[in-house]
Amino acid sequence: MSKDKLTDSKLRTAKPEDKEYNLSDGDGLYLRIKPNGNKMWLFNYYRPDNKKRANLSFGPYPDVTLAVARERRRQARALLSENIDPQTYQQEQIAITKARDEASSNTFVKIARQWLDMKRHDVSEDYAEDTWRSLEMYILPELANKTIDIIRAPMVISLLRPLEADGKLETVRRLCQRVNEIMSYAVNHGLLDANPCADIRKVFKKPSKKHMPTIRPDELPLLMADIINGRLDATTRCQIEWSLHTLVRPNESAGTRWNEIDLESKIWTIPAERMKMDRPHRIPLTKQAIALLERMKPISGHRPHVFPSYRNPLGHIHEQTANAALKRLGYGGRLVAHGLRSLGSTTLNEQGFNPDAIEAALSHSDDNEIRRAYNRSDYFEQRIKMMQWWSDHIEAAAQGWFSLGDSKGLKIVNS
Repeated sequence: MSKDKLTDSKLRTAKPEDKEYNLSDGDGLYLRIKPNGNKMWLFNYYRPDNKKRANLSFGPYPDVTLAVARERRRQARALLSENIDPQTYQQEQIAITKARDEASSNTFVKIARQWLDMKRHDVSEDYAEDTWRSLEMYILPELANKTIDIIRAPMVISLLRPLEADGKLETVRRLCQRVNEIMSYAVNHGLLDANPCADIRKVFKKPSKKHMPTIRPDELPLLMADIINGRLDATTRCQIEWSLHTLVRPNESAGTRWNEIDLESKIWTIPAERMKMDRPHRIPLTKQAIALLERMKPISGHRPHVFPSYRNPLGHIHEQTANAALKRLGYGGRLVAHGLRSLGSTTLNEQGFNPDAIEAALSHSDDNEIRRAYNRSDYFEQRIKMMQWWSDHIEAAAQGWFSLGDSKGLKIVNS
């Protein structure tokens, strides 16, 4: 480094002239004095990437003293020795500081709301409500007003340990996933450098996979009798029977819209955004399924959804309504709405129907990637006959009672 040339005395006594001029301290450091008397520290250097000259401001004198300016020159030259542009580095540091300042003003509940608002575009309203309810119950009481930048994995883990001890491992798994997504959202929006909760699931026991409770095929007549004789309102009863006849998932059934139904072609098409596998799903409508729609027309034909919500008629029935109804009928722990799909699958497989057609009816994805790539058939023609057999089988199981999906009209119960 060359010998320093400036002194505090020389800087204080430097007078403005008609044109701006520079006082050099060596090694690229200058004090620029403007005609209006302003004095600004500049560092002149060659950019590492293109070797062009550039000026980097160190601030005004005397706010930035000679000693401080020299220290900043030393830091800038150290960066240049590593082929780092000090101006770019300075801009990055300003951006990082700004992001950290923003992070410190953002609470967990604020970021959680922003995350959920974004997620609502990809999930059903029921799912969004359930997600927020779980956060309100287990996470927000402790973390709501904490700033996002001070949240650490041990904080979240300590909140979830009691749930793990209580055996609620599936709830723990979901909450870990949701907190992880919220913190990742903060990272992706520049509010955090890294997600401290990315791996919290690894410290908890894994929930064992459980098949959805269902009944044996030979118990279908009893189920139909209980549905028919149970104290169920028409909408709930029709929705349960609709799920049984179509073999769709509970949320897909609950959210059925009239504009998805083509009665002339006898096809129900669920759009991709409502499907678990993110692809449209066609369901052939049997005589009994159409009878259920005819039963619902006076109730909801003027509404968007076939099975409207009681609280919000423009919305649809909650996907858990069927489960609550089955529980009231005495099937708690034995059968859930999702188990109706297993009941149908078991029965159809036992009857020797094409397994691929059954899987297509259930809108399952083939686990074999190569086979899935080549087999793009939805076996629709086969499913027309198969699903009509299934509906006829359900109707036969209800023999002696009457089903709202009875294509022949209501039958009086045998005494």
